[in-house]
Amino acid sequence: MDVIYTHCAGMDVHKRTVVVCCLTPGPPGAKANEIRTFGTMTADLLALLDWLVSQGITHVAMESTGELWKPIYNILEGHVEILVVNAWHIKNVPGRKTDVRDAEWIADLLRHGLVRGSFIPPLPQRDLRDLTRQRSNLVQDRATVINRLHKVLEWANIKLTVVATDVTGASARAMLEAILQGQIEPSALAELAKGRLRNKLPELERALSGRVREHHLFLLANHLAQIDFLDEQIAAFDAQIQKYIQQQQTTPPADPPQPDRPSGIADQPASNDPPPLSWDAAVALLDTITGVGPKTAQLLLSEIGPDMSRFPTEGHLASWAKLAPGNNESAGKRHSGRTGKGNRWLRPCLVQAAWAAVRVKTSYLRSLYYRLSGRRGAKRAIIAVAHHILVAAYHMLKKHEPYHDLGATYFDERHKGKLINTMSKRIEKLGYRVTIEPLPGAA
Repeated sequence: MDVIYTHCAGMDVHKRTVVVCCLTPGPPGAKANEIRTFGTMTADLLALLDWLVSQGITHVAMESTGELWKPIYNILEGHVEILVVNAWHIKNVPGRKTDVRDAEWIADLLRHGLVRGSFIPPLPQRDLRDLTRQRSNLVQDRATVINRLHKVLEWANIKLTVVATDVTGASARAMLEAILQGQIEPSALAELAKGRLRNKLPELERALSGRVREHHLFLLANHLAQIDFLDEQIAAFDAQIQKYIQQQQTTPPADPPQPDRPSGIADQPASNDPPPLSWDAAVALLDTITGVGPKTAQLLLSEIGPDMSRFPTEGHLASWAKLAPGNNESAGKRHSGRTGKGNRWLRPCLVQAAWAAVRVKTSYLRSLYYRLSGRRGAKRAIIAVAHHILVAAYHMLKKHEPYHDLGATYFDERHKGKLINTMSKRIEKLGYRVTIEPLPGAA
């Protein structure tokens, strides 16, 4: 096989150590390899960097093993080109697995160009990812605590969740605070209701008649305090994310300098697409998509970034996000085309946006969902809607154009004549004569 990278290295990364195999040109028709083991402390990794530079290494490959690759990436970034590779793509032959052989195998695959690096965004985008992902964790934690609060109310025979939609709303919260202060009279607690909830005062009195003990009061107080703390944390992260996005320059920072490409590897042709948007403008643009709000737009930006030049087509982006069917065919038979497991932050975000979009009665996404759900099922249909949202975001960020909704009647307009004939025949089968006349002013 042809040698693509003459000076390369493969790494087998562990928590305490990293085994490195360097491949450099040797005698004619041979290769010279040297193997060393380093620790994972910062001083050890700096020594590793010095050794790689002294060997003239230009490309390094390592497995994406949890979080263990990140300290090495932090030290080597900007000095050599780093490929973080999916471990499933570079499995060695069973029965020959040692740390040294794994490092040699990774280095040999890299030498012949047989590995493909994962998408690692620039440092500012990685920082934004940390913020948006932690905010998502806090939102999930808050939902978990609210569920625990529901359990305590059920144990105390307080059926507030049957009458009030949100147990953390203004009315429900005032009732819970009164219970903590010793108020147990159902009629007095029901009078704390506000707004439309006052129309349910008789039901509230019945729901608030319970058996609250000191044990329940202790649990309620702690759950409410934890919810307040999480609300403060979420608000702090919201402010920090907004501040971080606004601080970014109009033009994103340049990528770190990379080593020269080896001979025989052609550079990518220059694109005629406009330069990437600023982060603030990209969030505002993504916010125009049906079902996508500001927080969802921020999470989308942190995961895919404003620069779409790193994805050649929308199909590459959908495949990376695992929102496109997989290929599984053998002997002419097509087997399961499951989408697989991808970015565990991006896919749930898009699915939530898809569920919000299908509730908009005048949207194209709603008609797309109901067009597919009848024959493919609700789950496949909602994945198709999420795929459409991601493809739309790709073209919007690439062309700097806002979202244009095709409308709920898009599919009917495409096949208007066929639809008219079908509906006319169905009505005639019921024993009625149909006359089709266009309405005045209708297209």
